[in-house]
Amino acid sequence: MMTSTVLASLSAALLLGSPVKTDIEAETRAWHTRRLERLTAEDGWLSLVGLAWLKPGDNAAGSGEGLAVSLPKSAPAQLGAFRLEGEKVHFQPAPGVAVTVGGKPFAGGVLRTDAEGEPDVVRWGSLRLHAIRRGERTGIRVRDSEAEARRTFHGIPTYPAQAKWRVEARLEPAKEARMLQVPTVMGTVEPMPSPGTLVFQLDGKEYRLDPALEGNQLFVIFADETNRTDTYGAGRFLYADVPEKDGKVVLDFNLAYNPPCAFSKYATCPLPPKQNRLKVRIEAGEKRVGDH
Repeated sequence: MMTSTVLASLSAALLLGSPVKTDIEAETRAWHTRRLERLTAEDGWLSLVGLAWLKPGDNAAGSGEGLAVSLPKSAPAQLGAFRLEGEKVHFQPAPGVAVTVGGKPFAGGVLRTDAEGEPDVVRWGSLRLHAIRRGERTGIRVRDSEAEARRTFHGIPTYPAQAKWRVEARLEPAKEARMLQVPTVMGTVEPMPSPGTLVFQLDGKEYRLDPALEGNQLFVIFADETNRTDTYGAGRFLYADVPEKDGKVVLDFNLAYNPPCAFSKYATCPLPPKQNRLKVRIEAGEKRVGDH
């Protein structure tokens, strides 16, 4: 989506018959504004305050000592209990505790996990809890709209947007269906479908990245040599549109951004596959935040 200023410039250029010139700074600034809005939303990554992996059977949740699902002090000592049966997650509120799911009072029952689509979210006060599946493990993710990270957030430093970092790549299709083996911060490997390899040039040198396929977009998890000094040490993310016919893909590194793990120790981020570790400094996109 472009800003009204950019659209007006494009229209004027077309009317005058002059070449269309893209304002990369304005487009990048507009994109980053939307990015920060998502990050700082009540259910954005800055609100993440907990993650508990469930064991089969009952897992008590609350702010009390030694509970399986530990909650902030604002929560009741006993909020309720999550019961794991195979891959099914049940939640039973504690007596006298009123929670909602989908905006309606919830007296207890099965919760849909994120592996089944949009998960069911248990709400109490400023807290939001939902079940996630990661490989063979099931966990409860805890968000708090009053989280300190959200209240004290002051933005993300970025490199200046430059045209040189918006490059054209070609997608070399895989000869057969393949899965990209993506490592995660949990020490596991997550297979993701990959349509092939992106090939592009920077300063006359050729580089290659293997993207994952997410709907009509390519998801690129990459590392580069700025990770040592200026950007998040575990790499960054980038999305690009799937090419329609000619195999051409625009990789705009000005839109490279930090993964959730840059903001919370409770995120379960994928890491760059070995072949996506570039031997070049990509001085574009978001820089590291604080001491991350």
